[in-house]
Amino acid sequence: MDAAQPGVTVIGAGLAGCEAAWQIARRGVDVRLVEMKPAQRSPAHSSGDFAELVCSNSLRSNVPTHAVGLLKEEMRRLGSLVMAAADETAVPAGRALAVDREAFSRRITDALESHPRVTLERGRVDRLPDPAEAPLLVLATGPLTADELARDLQERVGEESLYFYDAISPIVYADSIDHGVAFRASRWEDGEGDYLNLPLDEPAYRAFVAGLLAADTVPLHDFEAALYFEGCLPIEEMARRGPDTLAYGPLKPVGLRDPRTGRRPFAVAQLRQEDKRGVLYNLVGFQTKLRIGEQRRLLRTLPGLAEAVFARFGSVHRNTYLCAPRHLAPDLQLRGRPGLWVAGQMAGVEGYVESAALGGLAGLQAAAAARGASSPLPPEVSAHGALLRHLREADPDRFQPMSVSYGLFPGLDVPARPKLPKREKHRRLSERALQSLAPWAAAREAEAA
Repeated sequence: MDAAQPGVTVIGAGLAGCEAAWQIARRGVDVRLVEMKPAQRSPAHSSGDFAELVCSNSLRSNVPTHAVGLLKEEMRRLGSLVMAAADETAVPAGRALAVDREAFSRRITDALESHPRVTLERGRVDRLPDPAEAPLLVLATGPLTADELARDLQERVGEESLYFYDAISPIVYADSIDHGVAFRASRWEDGEGDYLNLPLDEPAYRAFVAGLLAADTVPLHDFEAALYFEGCLPIEEMARRGPDTLAYGPLKPVGLRDPRTGRRPFAVAQLRQEDKRGVLYNLVGFQTKLRIGEQRRLLRTLPGLAEAVFARFGSVHRNTYLCAPRHLAPDLQLRGRPGLWVAGQMAGVEGYVESAALGGLAGLQAAAAARGASSPLPPEVSAHGALLRHLREADPDRFQPMSVSYGLFPGLDVPARPKLPKREKHRRLSERALQSLAPWAAAREAEAA
């Protein structure tokens, strides 16, 4: 490490930590990347590689006029390692960007392991290092932060940790799906699509919902409250909200026609390809906390899955995060601890892409501090800026992690009437964001070694 220039410690090699380490190292600053795997894994992790995708292999829409698609494009313009790996390991998913999980994680792991500025340290961190030990620190331990470190952080911020529950969808082997029942299509697209679709008539749908409501689930501990993130509700929780909730949610049939009947089914269960070879398929929107035996029994009642063989069953895990408007400065530094940036879902965003984006921003800030400089924040009209704006301005008494959406962006300077069509509004917001980001991104890229 250059004695004239302090290095940066990054704790956690998930999406946020990897992106932070990459952006720091690109700017000629030494990085100590600390990761507890493979010596210890959280209940949701199975691989020893970095940036393991837990809930799904999808990074959601890849269309630039969608807010998350815009965020991806901004990250590409900032030299994102996560986006480079995702683009290189993409699998068919219609207008979404989905990846081969193993190849994606391996690509990121290889890039960081081979970078001359990155030193890897394997082991669990149970407390935040003292400033003398790590004067510049990025905390990116993610939503599954180890209990000891979470308690240490809780004591420092002076309040109980906030948490919610995040559920994982099951994965089945493609050759165990009845392809005489499943049909291939993507919503609203002509020709053969990227998803396998299991059509349900109304009696089959009603029977499936009744089975969900009667199925046995894994109970929460007595001291834990069932605070689920709205964007990732277990399918049985959705079913409890009403008999037609699933038909208007993950099983909605809109944009799909069964080629054998020429008609739209009453409901459709979709499966998305998990890997490059097409061996594995993920049940889209079927995140669950049903017991394994119940999952096997109930999911095999779906058309086309009578002989399904499961590569992974669904599960549920706790996610931990800070109340960002109360505890984080606008640049993601922890209030009261200069030189410590919080990144990823721990900072109060939800989603793979959002977590990686915040990791990149924390990395930019830490790298600038290591060089004795400061890094300006992205423009508020960009997707990056909109996320930071939400973390800064949200109501601290009602704060919950958020995915990027156009509702977080400053409004357009247009007359209130006539009202712009949503598609046109999104196009203009995306165009404004990229135009505004361009000089800021160019200046950030000029800093890279």
